[in-house]
Amino acid sequence: MRAEHEPSRVVLVGPPGAGKGTQAAAISARLGVPHISTGDIFRRNVGEGTDLGLRAKSYMDSGALVPNELTNEMVRRRLGEDDADGFLLDGFPRNREQAEFLDDTLRSSGRTVDVVLELQVPAEEIVRRLNGRRVCGTCGRSWHVEFNATRAEGICNACAGPLHRRDDDREDAIRRRLQLYEQQTAPMLANYQEKDRLVRVDASGPVDAVGERVAVALGARSNNGATSPQR
Repeated sequence: MRAEHEPSRVVLVGPPGAGKGTQAAAISARLGVPHISTGDIFRRNVGEGTDLGLRAKSYMDSGALVPNELTNEMVRRRLGEDDADGFLLDGFPRNREQAEFLDDTLRSSGRTVDVVLELQVPAEEIVRRLNGRRVCGTCGRSWHVEFNATRAEGICNACAGPLHRRDDDREDAIRRRLQLYEQQTAPMLANYQEKDRLVRVDASGPVDAVGERVAVALGARSNNGATSPQR
């Protein structure tokens, strides 16, 4: 449950493999706000056959990035729903253009982003996390050769399906993804830092330890108003 004065409009940012999905569930529950991810928004619009979903699907099917204008509009509609006065945004914004759109959209309804929470993990640890990930081709469950190994190598514990490594979990692809993240995200984060909304958290190590650091960062933000703890 969210403590008094804790932020209620949070943007969660971090490179691939930083553990955003894991931490997002805990943050959303703590603050009592919906976890809004671009992936869920895309799937919902495609599943409901909305005009935006149909337009976005053509890009998704070809493996291309959904253009900013489509992503922005889907996010704008989601943030206009009754449950989204407060929110945890995961996967949006990804660049400065999307961040400016988000700020303008919230400003029109008298809101603002309270905190941009960046999960930081050294590049070599991210490579270790993602390069060892294996996905079941039958049930889709994820395992890890080091941190969450299956009983039999290459065989899913849950359904005995075959495991495989995704192409984007290979080391060269991981490093390209990290480089792209830095190129796209650095200008956006610099902008939020200038506005004193950026909070950086060390997301290396065990999940529980990272969760504790996140809780401390959010608590410090509520207690110290405009001063963001930087790590």
